Amino acid sequence: MKKLFNISLLLFAAVLLFSCRSGNDDIPEDIHEHEEIGKVVVTLTNKANGEKQTVNVIDGQTVDHLHLNQGATYAVDVDFQIKHDDHYHSAEEIIEEKDMHFVVYKFSGADIKVKRAADDIVRTDGKKLGLKTEWTVATAAAGKVNITLVHGPTSVNDNSPSADNQLGSTVGGESDVDLFIDFH
Repeated sequence: MKKLFNISLLLFAAVLLFSCRSGNDDIPEDIHEHEEIGKVVVTLTNKANGEKQTVNVIDGQTVDHLHLNQGATYAVDVDFQIKHDDHYHSAEEIIEEKDMHFVVYKFSGADIKVKRAADDIVRTDGKKLGLKTEWTVATAAAGKVNITLVHGPTSVNDNSPSADNQLGSTVGGESDVDLFIDFH
């Protein structure tokens, strides 16, 4: 009789435990999508003649480079993209969560003056995000541009480039994207 009582008690506890759970409670819902940026499209438009050039960086790899002419000024658009199924789409979250993102540019190998464009996205702190910039090539030479998308900085500085050809700086945060593109 004692054995039957213990089995009944065990069955009652199991029924009680599983009856209070819904089928969707097995896996907690992730509130934030953790999609990674897999492609970056950098488009330069020569402001004097409208000539465009585009470089695609996929998973940090690029096979092409930029052609920069001395004395030229370029309107530059950077589009960070996420892969979904078999295609890429713009990471609209960067603009939607503009206060959580900031783009920093650093040039090596040439004297390039860069500034954030007038039509760039403005964060609520009044700083420009950095998706649209303007590059003026003072001296043409071979080099690299380092483009970094910082997520979650505690503070940002979007001032004119520093002496080492860097536009923007952050305190805190982490790099969502840190890529290099060759130019000549």
